[in-house]
This record gives sequence, structure tokens and C-alpha cells, in this order.
Amino acid sequence: MQSLQKITSRFIPLRIENVDTDQIIPARFLKATTKVGFGKNLFRDWRYENDDETKPKADFVFNQKQYSGDILVAAKNFGCGSSREHAAWSIQDYGFKVVVSSFFADIFKNNALNNGVLPVTVTDAFLQQIFTEDAEATLTVDLEKQTITIDNTGASETFDINAYKKTCMLNGYDDIDYLLSMKEEIAAFEKAR
Repeated sequence: MQSLQKITSRFIPLRIENVDTDQIIPARFLKATTKVGFGKNLFRDWRYENDDETKPKADFVFNQKQYSGDILVAAKNFGCGSSREHAAWSIQDYGFKVVVSSFFADIFKNNALNNGVLPVTVTDAFLQQIFTEDAEATLTVDLEKQTITIDNTGASETFDINAYKKTCMLNGYDDIDYLLSMKEEIAAFEKAR
């Protein structure tokens, strides 16, 4: 995984509540067992007419050229539904480093953290402030300080994250990398026993 410490980026606003994992990555694309290639099918049914990549739906925000960035801002209850880890894989593979919402399904939140995508939970009021920003606006997410800031206005909130997962994200560790980073301490403990 890549480390994530601080990011300033434009964002894509997805103003749809209750987005479930089947909408994020439809079940028919769950045939692969590696994390590569899922981004092209992120929100596949919402992005294209009749599953035809040559017919993008103009009204879907991902197909609107004024929006771009490494941050996805989603409405309340993002990642509900099944526990498929592929949803986090597709978001990461598409290029998002952060997903912001006022509520995440627990399993999705953990899958995102395990796959290098930072889920940032904000209040409903702060989420609405973000949604009022224009397409050129940027957000700054500082993982070390656990803050998210709307750069145009300076409005800011703090967010919670499990201390272990924070350490992993700051250093670009998955669970195995974290254990390997403690190899000397583990060896010393074993030797002392």
C-alpha cells in the first residue's frame, strides 16, 4: 500500500444516499481474485447505457468533465449492502485515496482501510457544506492531525480513525507490513522468553 499523510485535491461529489456495494461494483465483475482492473467497472451501471462503454450517461457525475480528483465525497450511508471487498478495490483502483461521507457501513469502512482508502466520516452539516462547493474547490485531508478542510472557506472538522489503522495508512503498511516493521521487537521478546 502507499502511505497517505496529507492530501489536497479536487473531489467528485456523489450526492446519492444509501449507495450499496453492488452499485459500487456490480456482482458480475467479481470474477477476479487480484485487486487490479476493478476501477474501470466502478459504478458501471450508473456510468453507461446498457453496459456499453461507448455510451456514457451524461447525467452521472463521473462522466461530467468538470469533476475530477483523488477524493470521492458521497452522501450518507455509503458502502452498505454485502461485505464484498471488491468495492474498496474498485474505488482504490479508480484512483481515489479518500472517501468522505457522513456515515459508512462498518464492513465497507474496514475494507477501505485494509486496502489503502481512507474513509473520512464528517457531520451531515459539514457534508452539505462540501456539496455546496463548485467543481474547482479542493479539500485537504490531514491524516496525522485527523482533520478535513474545505480550502475555499477554511471550514474544518476532525475525524476519528482507529490508531492501528492510522499507523498503517501513514506508513503504507498492510497487516503483514506492520508485523514486519516490528520484527526486531518481536525477536527481542522471543529471545527474552
